[in-house]
Amino acid sequence: MTLDQMESHSRGETGPIQRAAAISRGKRRLAVWAVLLVAAAGALAWVVLRPHAVPSNAGGHRHGPGGPTPVVAVPVHKGDIGITFTGLGTVTPLATVTVKTEIAGYLQNVGFQEGQMVRRGDFIAQIDPRPYERQLQQYEGQLLRDQALLKNAELDLKRYRTLVAQDSIARQQADTQDALVQQYRGTVATDQALIDTAKLNLTYCHITAPVTGRVGLRQVDPGNYVQASDPNGIVVITQMQPITVIFVLPEDDLPRVLKRLHSGAALPVSAFDRSGTTKLAEGKLEWMDNQIDPSTGTVKLRALFDNADGMLFPNQFVNAQLLVDSLHDATVMPTAAIQRGAPGTFVYVVKADDTVTVRPVKLGPVSGSDVAVLSGLEPGEQVVVDGADKLREGAKVTLPGAKEGAPKNGGHHRAKEQ
Repeated sequence: MTLDQMESHSRGETGPIQRAAAISRGKRRLAVWAVLLVAAAGALAWVVLRPHAVPSNAGGHRHGPGGPTPVVAVPVHKGDIGITFTGLGTVTPLATVTVKTEIAGYLQNVGFQEGQMVRRGDFIAQIDPRPYERQLQQYEGQLLRDQALLKNAELDLKRYRTLVAQDSIARQQADTQDALVQQYRGTVATDQALIDTAKLNLTYCHITAPVTGRVGLRQVDPGNYVQASDPNGIVVITQMQPITVIFVLPEDDLPRVLKRLHSGAALPVSAFDRSGTTKLAEGKLEWMDNQIDPSTGTVKLRALFDNADGMLFPNQFVNAQLLVDSLHDATVMPTAAIQRGAPGTFVYVVKADDTVTVRPVKLGPVSGSDVAVLSGLEPGEQVVVDGADKLREGAKVTLPGAKEGAPKNGGHHRAKEQ
């Protein structure tokens, strides 16, 4: 080892491999610093450029900070509003009849189409009548024979009575003949009953509709042997017009309903679909159950509907609205305007300067999408029904699409959004 090499080793210097590793570590440090510098430059650019972005609100309207908030408002108006009780109900027919055969036999043919409307007395089905026709003929023959025997016995009895009067025969013989006559009379009466039964069976062979209604799906096809013990019968007929709805109300609503019924009032009932938005039919309250269900605290009521258009279908679930009373000339507004918070129940009222103010209100009965206002509002005032979640006291608003000279009273006039 030379003197220079010894000095290099003493200073910690290494060979070519160690120098190459040191160079690689230096390059990695430079790459890390470059990445950090790029990230810092990007963050600085975002901070500098962010204030120049265009602000937008949650509703997608391009208004600057503090700009008016677009809302939809309608005027409060005077009108009549009904006091209604709503209960979940089920469409229940007045009559559902399973048409069965009363005699056994082969089903020859049917006289209906599935889903057809039939009237009471219309032909439904025909059972093979031939066995019962032969049976009727047999009973009629027996009747003729027994009638002849009875006539002969009556003639003999007449003769015996004449002979007894002449004391030519014993009275016992005449009494025996009298008993035979009574026996034949009983046999003739039995034959006549058998004939009537056979005629009734022939009537049963021709099956007719017992009620007016709609027939369902056919339960048995022609050619099958049917009998009275068949559980499904031939077809089911459901009375559709009129039809009823059985619904329930809480027992707390019962006193007001009873008061109106005792006064002789006819209470109208409206049937709505499951969502409660589409009216299906209008009828009237017909009957009320005679007791309250203690397990639910409700009472059942039955409403009758003409159902001329067939919108009510058996076993259909509906929302029944019973109109108990009406408030006339009440202050009315949409239920969509109602807000609830720290002031209690309140609405946002649009003032003449296009600002809103919080107005506490006292509400009355609700009917559909309208509610009666007992205090807090006057007819003609505009209340916000859409966009109230963005408002506060004194907020500036705008009514897109509002027309000049729009009426303030007499109905709901919604401003259309552009």
